[in-house]
Amino acid sequence: MVAYTFINHVKLFVDGGCRGNPGPGAVGVLVLNATGNDELDLQATCIGTTTCNGAEYRAVIMGLNVCARYTRGRVTCFTDSKLVVNHMSCAWRLKNDALRELYLKVKQCEQFFDEVVYTHVGRNNSYIKRVDRALNEAFEGRLTA
Repeated sequence: MVAYTFINHVKLFVDGGCRGNPGPGAVGVLVLNATGNDELDLQATCIGTTTCNGAEYRAVIMGLNVCARYTRGRVTCFTDSKLVVNHMSCAWRLKNDALRELYLKVKQCEQFFDEVVYTHVGRNNSYIKRVDRALNEAFEGRLTA
């Protein structure tokens, strides 16, 4: 039996995108320790046909699943999607049924952790740029989960 040691806090950077809206989609996630000094995981994969907003939500779902390998404590999730941040913080009403289904999946993933906090960052954030590069590499078949 393998014993796992979890850390208290991780930083999660996520991005989702598609070529066309809807169109072929890909997601990328980067997990760092709380200080940001250690990269724990970087993954990206194609997800099939989706919308831009659907890809952003699916990136969060993938990211939280990856984070579950490292912590049961706090996850600070950084995304360039204002929509996801405002839905997850209940600042905006969720009107789209397809997004509501993804929102509920995110809420299920959150149950593994003591706390999940969503923070909006600009597309020029260096970690978001890195995740964006990874998902574009997944589109090109050079990187997979």
